[in-house]
Amino acid sequence: MFSRPISFVVAGAAGAATLTAASAPSPLYPVYQQLWGFSSFTLTVVFAVYVAALLVALLTVGSLSDRIGRRPVASAALVLLAVGMLLFTVAGGTGGLIAARVVQGFAVGAATGTVTAMIMDAGPNRRWSSIVSSAVPSLGIAIGAVLAGTLVEFAPLPRQLVFWVLAAAYLVLATLVWFVPEHGDSGAPGRHDEAKRSTTVSIWRTLLPSAGVPPEMRPVFLALVPSIAATWALSGLYLSLGSSIVGTVLGVHSHFAVGLVLGVFFVAGTAGTAASALLPVQLREWFGSAALVVGVLATIAALPSGALPLYLVGSAIAGIGFGAAFRFVVDALGDASPADRRGQVFATMYIVSYVAFSVPALVAGLAVGRFGLEATAVGYGVFDVALVVVAVGAGLTRARRQRRADSERVPAGL
Repeated sequence: MFSRPISFVVAGAAGAATLTAASAPSPLYPVYQQLWGFSSFTLTVVFAVYVAALLVALLTVGSLSDRIGRRPVASAALVLLAVGMLLFTVAGGTGGLIAARVVQGFAVGAATGTVTAMIMDAGPNRRWSSIVSSAVPSLGIAIGAVLAGTLVEFAPLPRQLVFWVLAAAYLVLATLVWFVPEHGDSGAPGRHDEAKRSTTVSIWRTLLPSAGVPPEMRPVFLALVPSIAATWALSGLYLSLGSSIVGTVLGVHSHFAVGLVLGVFFVAGTAGTAASALLPVQLREWFGSAALVVGVLATIAALPSGALPLYLVGSAIAGIGFGAAFRFVVDALGDASPADRRGQVFATMYIVSYVAFSVPALVAGLAVGRFGLEATAVGYGVFDVALVVVAVGAGLTRARRQRRADSERVPAGL
C-alpha cells in the first residue's frame, strides 16, 4: 500500500483527472457543430445528457463506497471513464456524441463523491484535505479545456488525440487507486470490516436511488445550497455555451485560444481556493460571493463591445470567487459529516451542484434560439448574480443563528 502522502497525491490526481473529462469536449463543440450541423439547443442537450447520467450515478452508486470501500468504486469508475473517452474517438454524429457523454457522465458521477471522500480520508490534516478536495474540480476542468484546445489546434488527429491521452491516464489511475489504503484499514476493525460481512441484499439496497445527509447536519447542508447553486450554475455556462460565446460574441476563432479563455475561469478557481486560506474563516464566504458578483458583472459589461480583455479579467475574478465559495462549502460539509457517511454527503453535494450546473444551461440553450447568444449570456449572468444575493442572505441568516446559539451556550457553561 502507498504511504499516506502518496495516497493523498494519487487521490487528488484522480479527482482532478475525473473532472478533466467534463471540459475536454468543450473546445471541440464548435467543430462538432460545423461537421454535423446541429443547433445551440442540440449542443445543450448533449451537455444535459451528460449531467443526467451523472445524476443517475450519484443517486445509485454515489454512496456505495461507504459500504464496499473507496478503491473498487473509484477504480471501476475510472475504467468506465476510459471507455467513454474511446467512444468520443469513434463518434460519427450526434448519436455517437450523446452515447459518449452518457457513459462519461455516469463514470464521473460514480467517481466524484467517492474520490472526494478518498481525498478527505487520505489528507494529512483537515486544512489540506479541504484545499485539495475543493480545488480539484476547477483544476481538472481547467486542464481539460486547455489540453483539448492545445491538441485540437496544434496536434494531429484533433478530434481523437485528447481522448486517447485521457483514456490512457484513466487506466493508469484506475490501477493506482488500488494502492490507496481504505479509511480504517489499520488498527481496530473499521467500517469496511463490517462492509465485508454485509449481504448481497444489503449492497443491492445501497444501489436503490437515494440521496441525503444525516439528520443532524441537514440544517447546515440546506443553508449551503444557495452557495452551491450560485457557483456551479456559472461553471455550467462556461462549459455549455462558453466556447460559442468566446467564438461568436468575442470573435476568437483559434481552438487553442478558446481553450485558454475557458481555462482562465477554472485556473482562477484553483487560485481562489488557495487564496481563501489566507483569510479568516468568517470572511471566506463573503470574499467568494463578492468576487463572483464583481466578476460576472465585468463579463456582462464585456459582451456588447466584444471586449476580450475585460471578459478575461471578469472571468478570472469570477473564477476566484468560484474557488473561494466552493471551498467554504466543502469545509463546512467536511466538518459536519461523519467519516462513515462522507461518500453519501459529498455525493448529495454533487447532485445539487450538477442540477445547478445543467438546468440553467439547458434553459439558456433554448433561449439562444429566441433571444440570441449575447442576450442569453447577459441574462444568464444576471440570474447568477441573483443566486449569489440569495446565497448571501442565507449566509447572514446562518451566521445570526450561530451567534444566537453560541450566546445561549455561554451561560449554560458558567
